Amino acid sequence: MDLKHQYGALRAAELSEACHPVGTTEAEAISERLYGTRGSATRFETEKDDTFLLDCATQGKFVLKIAHPSERMEELDFQVALMRHLERRAPDLPVPRTLRDVDGADLPIVTTSAGERRVVRLITFMAGIPLDRTFCTAPQRERIGEILAKLRHSMADFSHPADGRAVAWDVTHLLDLSDLMSFIPKGSKRAWTVRALERFAEIKPKLDLCRRQVLHNDFNTSNLVVDHATPQFLTGVIDFGDAVRTAIAVDVSTALMNQMPKTFDHGNRGDLFDAPRDVLRGYLRHADLTDEELRLIPFLAMGRLAVRALLTCWRAEIFPENSRYILRNTEAGWAHLEWFHSISAAQISDLLTR
Repeated sequence: MDLKHQYGALRAAELSEACHPVGTTEAEAISERLYGTRGSATRFETEKDDTFLLDCATQGKFVLKIAHPSERMEELDFQVALMRHLERRAPDLPVPRTLRDVDGADLPIVTTSAGERRVVRLITFMAGIPLDRTFCTAPQRERIGEILAKLRHSMADFSHPADGRAVAWDVTHLLDLSDLMSFIPKGSKRAWTVRALERFAEIKPKLDLCRRQVLHNDFNTSNLVVDHATPQFLTGVIDFGDAVRTAIAVDVSTALMNQMPKTFDHGNRGDLFDAPRDVLRGYLRHADLTDEELRLIPFLAMGRLAVRALLTCWRAEIFPENSRYILRNTEAGWAHLEWFHSISAAQISDLLTR
């Protein structure tokens, strides 16, 4: 049995099953037919769907998303409904708007030239540069934390029939990924990952008691669009594809983990949370965290590193042609896992409370 079929049944199909890519010419035609937009399409690198920047000259720029054929309609409807909720509840937040097609449909379906039925969305383009391509200062990181907190408050009363879906990237489900350990390189990298799962198992009962709501769940630097020339700095929060009802502490830990340094010298015993604490400082200006949540967040950040290692190493085996994109952040994470491995559970618990 090949890797795809051996593990595809255990993970979301859109993460384990290939589909036929839609080309730029076909994307332009789909957009014009559904939305009346005429422009040139440029492909974005993505994890599972076909996503394009549409430059429509006088009409402006848009993002065209053609979902993986296995993505469920109710989950895509959840994402659209959440973005519409944010548009009504917090119109000042830098979140894209989702647009209806010429017939008023939120989620039109097309049959591609490859014969696949695909769901299409058109959303507004957020001007700026992804944070993973630039830098940020301590005050700018605090701004990121402030927006994360405001998003949390704006989503607090949102619900949807599909908001309880299981998302592989939600660290809550880390222990369900243990069957992927064989894809982690043998030796120290596997030992660090195993230890992360063991420590996560110890705190999981406490996590299960934490406050929960619908949250973005993927505040990583590629999903944050910034502009150094503007006072607000953060000009866009994009990609609600991993939004889910999860623990508030999980959402914060993901944001903090993604502010850890891309290069880290384990030998100098530096603190991985130096920059993430700036995000936390901004967050706490607008939203509260309990003492228990603050003690759990460093363990959850460690857990998210393990989730990334397991999912990316597995998916790089399935899709070697896309391995460069899939593994783009994995290498930096090994040094981070090594650092967590080198300190005690008590030290981890105290990282944000001292």
